[in-house]
Amino acid sequence: MDGLMIDSERLYFQTEREMARRFQKNVKEETLWKMMGRNPIESMKIFVEELELPLTARKALDMRNIIMRKKLRTDLKVMPGLNHILDAFPGKIKLAVCTGAQQEFLDIVVDQLGIREKFAVLQASDEIKKGKPEPDIYLVVCDKLRLEPHDCIVLEDSSNGALAAKQAGCYTIAVPSEYTFGQDFTFVDYIAADLFQAEKHIHDLLQNSS
Repeated sequence: MDGLMIDSERLYFQTEREMARRFQKNVKEETLWKMMGRNPIESMKIFVEELELPLTARKALDMRNIIMRKKLRTDLKVMPGLNHILDAFPGKIKLAVCTGAQQEFLDIVVDQLGIREKFAVLQASDEIKKGKPEPDIYLVVCDKLRLEPHDCIVLEDSSNGALAAKQAGCYTIAVPSEYTFGQDFTFVDYIAADLFQAEKHIHDLLQNSS
């Protein structure tokens, strides 16, 4: 969801830089990259440890949630091609979301955009013990879809997320954003410039498998 369906990495980066400034700190790009795709508490553990902040990861997460809640409700923008790709495969592919975000933020996004009914499964990170880059969330969703991982195609914008999908055994398409294009995607099956190109590649895969 984050960075692939919606332009939320921009909001997270703004929020985390704002939090760092409150403690007279600067957060490195490399730290922000490490945090991407992971479940919220794991992400904030990295943030707190690398910035040596005088608070717990839980307190940092509570602080981030307050800021992000407002941003998601007032500055939510979809990534180019989202509506196009969601409408491209009616009756052909089951759609699911596997997000490192918590259920609250997943609900805000799908309801603000009016796209909840397009998905067979909406999986947040709340009940996932090991977040991305571990494969757990994808294995859970494959099971809910009643599909084998090798029958599933995953779109990811971050290296952490793409690694989780590959380790689960899914065909993995990377769609790097302006915030993730410098990350390692050498291990994925295909790299798309945007969701339009990803949609075309999926069409080609379906034609070749029929």
